[in-house]
Amino acid sequence: MIIIIMFGAAIAMFASIMFIEHRTSRIILTTVCGLLFAGATLVMTLNYSQHFGMHQVTTTTRKTIYSASNSAMPLALYQPVGTSGRDDVYIYNVQTRQKTPNHTQANEFTTSKIKWTNRATPELVTTETRWRYNNRFFAALYRWSGMDGTLVKRTNTLEYPRTYVKLTVKQADQLKKQAQTPAAKQAQAVARQQGKTAVASAVQAALAKNSHLSAQQIQQVSQRAEQRFQGQLVRQMLKNQQ
Repeated sequence: MIIIIMFGAAIAMFASIMFIEHRTSRIILTTVCGLLFAGATLVMTLNYSQHFGMHQVTTTTRKTIYSASNSAMPLALYQPVGTSGRDDVYIYNVQTRQKTPNHTQANEFTTSKIKWTNRATPELVTTETRWRYNNRFFAALYRWSGMDGTLVKRTNTLEYPRTYVKLTVKQADQLKKQAQTPAAKQAQAVARQQGKTAVASAVQAALAKNSHLSAQQIQQVSQRAEQRFQGQLVRQMLKNQQ
């Protein structure tokens, strides 16, 4: 609305100067339209520079994510950007398998980081602060200005289980190539059997402590044990590359 008022006042002021012959009427209308134009411009400028009529709103969303490796391997992938680590881009899936992975935003408003937890599944917690209009009046006044929802800051916290291994995309590609060698395939067959044994032992130990575990709790124990074993394998493979 303020945009319409501003342009309307400018056109009316021009028309008053050009087409009104009566001197007094011309001066009055030109002054009124000029003041209206100046006021509308000031109010618009205050909205752009000082966010007049707006306030900050912070929202937090949480969603389950998966490793971008498209496998059960507990990998937390990222792409290093700069040297501080604040601008690193983290790569993840929102489905167990997908052709093109998702990634965190890379801009001056966004900070992304990893937090290690004791949960069995990773989650992405996004906290955003945006400018919103104070009420409907300001929303109508500044309609079409493009200021509503302007991002102030965003924090992406990728909460991964402690069993996950953080590694770069380059390291993940190297591991993938290494896994295709005949020796690696033979070692994987042995590792699968060792993994089954490790998971079974973990479940038995958990049942020994609490024989009344539910099916869901047993599944969680099994999942964590499998992730822990696979994480150890990945760390060993990374160590062998050095």
